[in-house]
Amino acid sequence: MANEVSVVVWSKEGCSYCNEVKEYLMEQNIAYKTVDVKDHDEFRDILDTKYGVRHVPVVEIGEGGVYKGVTEVGLEHLKAALQGVPV
Repeated sequence: MANEVSVVVWSKEGCSYCNEVKEYLMEQNIAYKTVDVKDHDEFRDILDTKYGVRHVPVVEIGEGGVYKGVTEVGLEHLKAALQGVPV
């Protein structure tokens, strides 16, 4: 049985790059969950601990309990990370 892929978008309201990521995922029919970091510095602390960044968007793609984070801004980075992932 294949592992289910999970996609989490760390974002904040009003972020144009975040909206671009979400729109792309919707266009590709990729389900995702959102973590809104606005007014939540503790969430940015988590990003800093996990990936060494405090900015958004960060997209986490997980399969079988193992996640990788896309921290670079730009859809080309997300598209590359999604290649070969059965979403």
